[in-house]
Amino acid sequence: MSAGPVDLLLPDGVAATAIAAILGERLDVEPGPARTVERTYLESFDGRLHDAGLALTGVDGRLVLVDAATHAERAVAEHMPRDEPLLLAHLEAGALRDTLAPVLEMRAVTPVARVRSRLRTLNVLDEERKTVARVRVEEPTVLLGARKRGALRGRVHLLGVRGYDRALERVRDVLVDELGAEEAPRPVQDDAIAASGGTPGGISSKLGVAPTRDQRADEAAALVLRRLLDVVDANLPGTLADVDTEFLHDLRVAIRRTRALQRELPGVFEPRALRRFRDRFRDLQQLTGPTRDLDVHLLDFEELASVIPADVAPDLQPVRTLLEQRRAAEQRAMVRALRSARSRRLLDNWGELVDGLPETDEAPRPDAGRPIADVASTRIRKVYKRMVRMGRAIDDASPSEDLHDLRKKGKELRYLLEFFSALYPDEVVKPLVKSLKALQDVLGRHQDREVQAHMLRRIADDVAALDRGAAALMAMGLLAERLGAEQMRARAQFAESFATFAAKDQRALVKETFG
Repeated sequence: MSAGPVDLLLPDGVAATAIAAILGERLDVEPGPARTVERTYLESFDGRLHDAGLALTGVDGRLVLVDAATHAERAVAEHMPRDEPLLLAHLEAGALRDTLAPVLEMRAVTPVARVRSRLRTLNVLDEERKTVARVRVEEPTVLLGARKRGALRGRVHLLGVRGYDRALERVRDVLVDELGAEEAPRPVQDDAIAASGGTPGGISSKLGVAPTRDQRADEAAALVLRRLLDVVDANLPGTLADVDTEFLHDLRVAIRRTRALQRELPGVFEPRALRRFRDRFRDLQQLTGPTRDLDVHLLDFEELASVIPADVAPDLQPVRTLLEQRRAAEQRAMVRALRSARSRRLLDNWGELVDGLPETDEAPRPDAGRPIADVASTRIRKVYKRMVRMGRAIDDASPSEDLHDLRKKGKELRYLLEFFSALYPDEVVKPLVKSLKALQDVLGRHQDREVQAHMLRRIADDVAALDRGAAALMAMGLLAERLGAEQMRARAQFAESFATFAAKDQRALVKETFG
């Protein structure tokens, strides 16, 4: 047994206050003072801190990032911001912000649980009175609001001292073998989050479902579509509340995937119903588009500003201010549309269709009863071959729209591979996805730079009318020039990335695997 941390749960009916006496009968124990601590745990919607093995807590007006296993402090802000939800931008520059940045990125954290704990630390000593192990005893209570409390099981946190593994093992043996303590399956904050009605580890927007090869095509489609609708429903409240930009991103991805499956598996749907819902999901995608476009512009703003000289970049501030104002207006319009009875009715009616799809009359649905592996293979092969034809037709004289159309078709192939990857060998899917992703990265960079340059041209007149508008226009001109150069570089990289995607051996593998 290493000297690493160990968390134990106390048996029901055993008070944490009894631990010092129990250990004191068998070991030389030096009790420390007892204290009461109230902690507010903060987490992102998708549990990014949890996944990174971290816990962010508000304690005594400070914001403290700790290792979830050892409770060791990783970084601290001496003054906890009052912003809620809390974004990286709300934190002062320093170690805490720097440590959180690669973990949270654009995600906000919000309070997910409040815990009041009675804590006492015990030092286990050897015959020379040296500390050979540390024991922290905790009696936690989750605070549920409106004076409600929920008692959580008492815990003992054991932390060894390097070179004294046997001492830590002896402490553990006493607590487990003689007292009946057991290994804690999860940290106290997870118990508190669950007791508060939350989901420990957050809520994922990943697909997380896997049809089987012989499953009916309509059952497989319903499985995927129900999961995508659940993702939409999960991200809708955060989108409406504007908690962070990732809610809208994940909602739009789920809508886009839904539309892709509607297009690629039309034979599992009743035709008239499919046409109706395809039109309505297209409208849903369009009404969320302007806000997301502005989110992307603002998220990329610092990166964009970095491509022009540092002494000129501050002149772009009026551009940022204008984009923020437009984003606020588009957000309000989008929220009104998403809260409308029409939008709610669309999602409700679509859910009813999806849930009842396998029981729908098969006569007008020719692919409904076919094995999903057959239907998916046909579509993957056709979309891949279509991409190869489209890519081969692109040359130096081709308009940008041709590259954009290829990118959109690539998204459909990517989604098909995501939906049905479990049906095929990894050694086929992974190389195909890798080459597709490389191609999509080039096409995406080409499209993004064009969109960004177009945005600058579109707002030029409005920027000119602002205070410091003339300087901003000059900076925008420099930026547009750099964006054009980056777009050309991406276009120059297209041939190489497409050649890998459409290579002879890959074409042969696609034909062999997907028919």
